Amino acid sequence: MIIVVGRVGKPHGLRGEVTVQPRTDAPEQRFTADATFATDPAQRGPLTIESVRFHQNTPLVAFAGVVDRNGAEALRGTLLLIDSDTDDLEVEEDEFWDHELIGLQALSPDGTTLGEVADVIHLPAQDLLAVTSVDGREVLVPFVSEIVTEVSRERRCVVIADPGGLFDESQAYIAGTRDDSAAAQTTKSAPAAGSVTDSASAADSAAAPAFDSKEHGEGPVL
Repeated sequence: MIIVVGRVGKPHGLRGEVTVQPRTDAPEQRFTADATFATDPAQRGPLTIESVRFHQNTPLVAFAGVVDRNGAEALRGTLLLIDSDTDDLEVEEDEFWDHELIGLQALSPDGTTLGEVADVIHLPAQDLLAVTSVDGREVLVPFVSEIVTEVSRERRCVVIADPGGLFDESQAYIAGTRDDSAAAQTTKSAPAAGSVTDSASAADSAAAPAFDSKEHGEGPVL
């Protein structure tokens, strides 16, 4: 499957460097010298990294053949792609590609259907599962082991303990829009446990460990 691992941002300096917005939790492993990416739009690639350095966790990348600010500006907005079927970056047992999570049935511990995972949202503090509930609402569920107690590739489901009443329509922090929900969620409740790869982040230290959802599935967080 073709997935997005980054997006080219603005030029940096005058010699062709660009910022890259990672959609992976392991940018130091993903964005390395000689790494090559397909692109969207396709005519802008393939792009091969000539050199890379990091500034405040942001990759500053020089691609081969891009030698000035005009060339860098021409790449702005380009999506960087990999084929997960041939990718050799290791995925741990508790790490999941976004596309492995999207479409899974969301169940309560007693087996009641809560909805279906529609998307994975990567925030600085933690990852969220966007679940379309049985009544059509979007519920944002922190992807931490205290709440998402099981992810089964075999049974194609996630089990959600829902200790805070996430699926209770009366709860104020479940909003009608994604922006409102993201703002209202208590996103500091759980530290990241490694990389929900993509994207790649830690929050307050008091709560449960997080699962790892790999590279961002606009296309999971490596």
